[in-house]
Amino acid sequence: MKPIYFAPLQGFTECAYRQAHFSYVGGVDAYYTPFLRVEKGEVRPKDLRNLQQDLEFIKSQRTNECHCENQAYQASDDETSHFYNVIPQVICRDAAELRILIDAIQKQKQDYGFAADEVFPQIDINMGCPFPMQAKSGRGSGLLPRVDAVKEIFQEISKRATPRHSERSEESIKFSVKMRLGYTSPEECLALLPLLNEAPLAHITMHPRLGIQQYKGALDFEGFKAFYEGCKHPVIFNGDISSTKDIQAIADRFPNLKGIMIGRGLLANPALATQYQAGSKKTGNPIPALIKIHSSLLADYRKRLQGDSQILDKIRPFWTYATEAAQTNPEMSNYLPKHTIKKIAKARNLSEYLDAVNELG
Repeated sequence: MKPIYFAPLQGFTECAYRQAHFSYVGGVDAYYTPFLRVEKGEVRPKDLRNLQQDLEFIKSQRTNECHCENQAYQASDDETSHFYNVIPQVICRDAAELRILIDAIQKQKQDYGFAADEVFPQIDINMGCPFPMQAKSGRGSGLLPRVDAVKEIFQEISKRATPRHSERSEESIKFSVKMRLGYTSPEECLALLPLLNEAPLAHITMHPRLGIQQYKGALDFEGFKAFYEGCKHPVIFNGDISSTKDIQAIADRFPNLKGIMIGRGLLANPALATQYQAGSKKTGNPIPALIKIHSSLLADYRKRLQGDSQILDKIRPFWTYATEAAQTNPEMSNYLPKHTIKKIAKARNLSEYLDAVNELG
């Protein structure tokens, strides 16, 4: 079985969601955070608060035991000793921004009394975000054509990274990269291969699309294969995984993968990783996990947001992923009746929303 990693999705997989998924479902080897960014010369406060809440959650765990209801789950990744394995992701346009982000993450760990290798021992660099606001500023997938900037960023991480096959120092960190085939051309990732292969990276996660595609169009498996075969680092596959069959198909096609990263598929069916690990060839009922996680999120939103309208605007989009999956996956559609989904979408207040959700469970 390949390790499964939870991809970061802006606005969705924040700390409240990560902790709920870990507590009620589990089954993933690491949770990648939505990217931390620099604004006005410092790390955005909202991003730091998310990390702080994760540190508080980790500190509250008295043992290394998995507390999720999936008691058979055993962590297999070697990146941290914690079952709740969180990897902060950062987005930057140059080495100067990267330094600000790394220093802020390290300071948070120190402030909470954690040693360097206890929590967040790895930082993931986002070189794949397709959103125009980031890409056009030279960040995310917009960084891929900027070879000189990438070189400077890798020079910076070389100063801080844990040397290969060496013991950690007090300040050393592991680094990884999440990227796409390119911004406008799949040749861009191949042009970067010499730099990537020499950089001190734990692994590279590849989403086989171009930045300008965003999430549209078919995955470029030939482009992925060329990168996969030329890359000297372990590679993780990311993109359009929505069923256990999809996971197995990718694992069979690329047997040397380190693992598979899933984002939208896990939001649609939070138990997808555990179903795969159990050897299931069919997508099981996602409703129990969805309801438990969404109930936990709802409780969190009620503490932080005001009024039914604000809360509904935040919680309802989570159902979009499940309903989209049901449209293409007959197994999922059996569990999500269209009339109930319409009630959730049209609910005018929390009472109507909860009545509709209760129809599912």
